[in-house]
Formats: sequence, C-alpha cells, structure tokens
Amino acid sequence: MTGPRYTQLAAALPSTVPFVGPETQERARGRTFAARLGANESVFGPSPRAIVAMEKAARDVWMYGDPENHDLREALAEHHGVPSENVVVGEGIDGLLGYLVRLLAAPGDPVVTSDGAYPTFNFHVAGYGGRLHKVPYAGDHEDPEALAAKAADTGAKLIYLANPDNPMGSWHDSDSVQRMIDAVPEGALLALDEAYLELAPDGTAPVIDPDDRRVIRLRTFSKGYGMAGARVGYAIAHRDLVAAFDKVRNHFGMCRTSQAGALAALGDQAYLAVVQETVAGARDELSRIARLNGLVPLPSATNFVTMDCGADGAFARKVLSELVSRDVFVRMPFIAPHDRCIRVSAGRPQDLAHFASALPEALAAARA
Repeated sequence: MTGPRYTQLAAALPSTVPFVGPETQERARGRTFAARLGANESVFGPSPRAIVAMEKAARDVWMYGDPENHDLREALAEHHGVPSENVVVGEGIDGLLGYLVRLLAAPGDPVVTSDGAYPTFNFHVAGYGGRLHKVPYAGDHEDPEALAAKAADTGAKLIYLANPDNPMGSWHDSDSVQRMIDAVPEGALLALDEAYLELAPDGTAPVIDPDDRRVIRLRTFSKGYGMAGARVGYAIAHRDLVAAFDKVRNHFGMCRTSQAGALAALGDQAYLAVVQETVAGARDELSRIARLNGLVPLPSATNFVTMDCGADGAFARKVLSELVSRDVFVRMPFIAPHDRCIRVSAGRPQDLAHFASALPEALAAARA
C-alpha cells in the first residue's frame, strides 16, 4: 500500500494554515478567552430577524439549500440595483476567492497583490499553482497605482485589492478606487474585496457598474451583518464571469439556514445602522485606550483598530503574547513594517474594559 499519490503541486506546498483560530489557542491554553477581539467578528451578532429566520429554517435542514441561491440573489440584486445575473453567492469571500482563482490562475500564471495583504488569497493562488507578485504598501495603505503597474509589467491575470484594508484598517476613497479600475491592464481582472464596506465612511466605494468586465466586487455578511459563522459571501460582476462560476462552484455549498439568515439580515437595514453606530463607538473607545497607553491608533474604516506599538515586530509580538496570557485574544499583521502593530476588534463594553485593564500590564511585561 503506497497511500494517496498527491499531485506534484500539492506535495510541494507547505503544511501551514493562514490563521490559528481562537478555539485552537483555547484548547492549547486549557481555558477560554475573556475577550475575543482578534478575528474581526461582530460580537454584536446578527439581526434578531435573521436569528428567527435561521431557527425556522433549521426545521427544514433535512433539505439541501437552493443550489441557485435564487431568493438571496434576487434580494441582493434589488438592494444594489443590478440584474440578478450579475450576482453570485458563495461560502464567504474566502470561498468565492477560491473559485475565482481556480477559474483564472493556471500553474505559472502571474497574480498581483500587496505584501502583507489578506493571506487567504495568497493561499488560494499557491494552491492552484499561480505565481504571486507583490508590491509594498504606501505607508499604511495599499498602493493602487503600484498594483496596476505591476500587473502591466507581469501580464497578471488577476489583481487583489481590499478596500477597506485588512490588516491596517485603512481605505481609499471612491475616486481613487475608480482610477484603479480604469487602470486595470487589458486581459486582467481586479478582485476588489469590500468585506468591511458597510462599516466604512460614505464615499468609499465607487458606483457599481455590472457591465464592467475589469472588476469583481466581493462582499460578505460576516462583518457588518454579524454572520461570520454562517459563511455567506457574494460578488457582483459581469454576467459572463458570474456564469463561469457555475463551472466550478459547489452548487450545494450554501447551507439552507445561512441562506435564510442572510436574506432576513439584508431586509433589516435598521439593525445594520445600529451596528454601524455601535462599531463606531467601539473604535473610538479602542483609540482612546491605545492613546492612554502611549500607542498610536491608526484611522479605521473597519470593525477593528490597528495600534502602532511604537517599536518593531518583535516587541509587538511580545505585547500580543502578554495579552493572550491575560485572556485577551488579538492578532497582528504578519509583514514588516506593519508588524509593529497589534489589531484589536470592536467589542462590547465588557470586552473593551478587559482589554483596557490588560493592556498596560502587557506593555509593562513586554518592555521588561
């Protein structure tokens, strides 16, 4: 018995994962976190209407979900003022990025992203054998001009840009993003990740043009809508690209309860407005806590605040480790110079109070 015969590509990939979940850390530590502020989840939860819809749908969970996601696609199309043939629904933005890379990146094909941007995209590219080309951030912002130039230089088929950005929380205005779309080279596609858009200032996103073949707009119910565990993402793109997803997507990948919950959440924009206000208040409080402890909070258009610890990555990792030892789950950027920071998600008053109590102790221990 020789066991499974992996492809040459799979055998060459490292045995790593992009994120170590809080549950994994809790099992290793032997206790739970008192403040879960590291995964950019919404501790404020989904709309009560979504909870009721999911509870009702759970009774029919013996049935597969609608493989066409018809009702949710129709509702999303109406919400955004586009035809439903321009909308595809999938298992979070992560799932949709995987399908997109599978459609466009053959082994050796060039793909462009920013050094330090969302790593799951990179894992998809590596998993299908694409060749990543990275450009540095411009300060704490992704650099649209550099991304477009690198795509032109390399003949890239796919370009990744997040707006607002994770892990820095920064953002570009709609005019800047539209200039990026206009600069996409012939034969390339911009994957515009707008996961945090519901939490960003007005004027962050350009108007959606469903007939534009140069861009696919990726959005989610994980952040503003508070449904990270339901895994519901969607994308808006030219109808031909949306149709191409049917060639590779998992047609029964969407859970029936998730479909129902997302549909109800989309219909409760009043609750979303409450969450937006609550997140803004939590960002202000996190910024206050950071400044009180001598850290520099970066401006944020997301549901987290990235805090400059004022030294290098080694020091920030000590701060993070000390916070974890005090039962506060946070994360930090991977790549220098951004790894001088820690990243703290918006939380409830009790979560922020625990963080505020632990941070000065963690800083003192890290400096010692």
